[in-house]
Amino acid sequence: MSVTTRRMQDLTIDDHFLTVPLVWGDPADARTIDIHAAVVTREGGESLPYLVFLQGGPGHEAPRAFHSPSGPSWLDAALEHYRVVLLDQRGTGLSTPVGDDDLERDASELAEYITHLRADAIVRDCEAVRQHLGAAKWSVLGQSFGGFTTLAYLSTDAASLEHVYITGGLSAVGRRPDDVYAVTYDKMRDESEKYYRRFPTHRDAMRRVIDLAVDGELVLPGGEVASVSRVRSVGSALGTNDGWQTVWGLLERDPRSNAFRHDLAAAMPFGARNPLYFVFHESSYADGHATRWSAERTEPADFREDPTLFTGEHVRREWLDTVPGFQPWRDVTLALADFEWPSLYDAAAIAASDARGAAAVYVNDVYVPFEFSMETARLLPGVTPWITSEHEHNGLRGGGDVLARLIDLAHGRRVR
Repeated sequence: MSVTTRRMQDLTIDDHFLTVPLVWGDPADARTIDIHAAVVTREGGESLPYLVFLQGGPGHEAPRAFHSPSGPSWLDAALEHYRVVLLDQRGTGLSTPVGDDDLERDASELAEYITHLRADAIVRDCEAVRQHLGAAKWSVLGQSFGGFTTLAYLSTDAASLEHVYITGGLSAVGRRPDDVYAVTYDKMRDESEKYYRRFPTHRDAMRRVIDLAVDGELVLPGGEVASVSRVRSVGSALGTNDGWQTVWGLLERDPRSNAFRHDLAAAMPFGARNPLYFVFHESSYADGHATRWSAERTEPADFREDPTLFTGEHVRREWLDTVPGFQPWRDVTLALADFEWPSLYDAAAIAASDARGAAAVYVNDVYVPFEFSMETARLLPGVTPWITSEHEHNGLRGGGDVLARLIDLAHGRRVR
């Protein structure tokens, strides 16, 4: 392990690097990886308790420690009460990353390696960091996939957690991926129709874009010939607070213009910068199941018939052929789609965890369905749900008010 200290604005950042097992719980497997955690402290906050932030994803590193607006908008609210631990989850950031250089390995070997990057292993890494910091307990803030990871934490190591704050991340417990993706299509249908009611001329604009995609005439700056399914995936932006502006900006442009092609490439949610986000995205919902392209298999008939209906976080197998950045990952991704993922959550342990905290549950969440979030919330009577339509899935990033409200709820300073 190693530690370096730097100053950034008025913050002190201690960078911790720990070497941990790739495969926790198997002493016979000698493989190791490095884990990076940046501990951020404000002036005068040196004795505050720790709050570890678990990023959404999977496959995304933690944000960097700057004040807003260049850094996370919630950081200042967190630093009022905590020293903040920004963990680069295994496979990302300054932790041992997974990227195109790893494609030199045999595909089956790399796929096996990636199976050890899931939420249950991230929990073990968290425990190693907590013990390294000498904290008997700490609190956790989990956004989206980070909230899923928090549920895994409560399944195995709840005694290590003082408070849990979850935003948009009360995952379905004990359900199959197909259950989740079927409902997310219903959410995206509603969001699509809501958008077209607001901007009725944009349905024809979307049809014109789709026609270009069908004819192979949408060539993006990186050489990708954008398929219909890739164009529709820009609807993922409708699940964020201001994402409708992204879609509106696209459909107001000439689809044959440079501006449109560059903006379309930037608006699509899955890209080659973070290949893990695509390669094993569906594993996020694999609580004891293989995924086998769940989003593709559960696509409703009206989505197949009407390409103007936007999709969200729905990955497609065809992208392994049409997206240049994903083509080298083809064999790895296909192998992971057939992998029988072990169970991730223990409902009985979660219910017995006596967890305390608060969770933001977004009524209109197109990624993490409200209905399943409320099922999971019933397992956590000590975690106060804040049920709101004020924010979409990325509400935490929309300002410090979300985290401040959750902290107040968890500490009894407000009741709802």
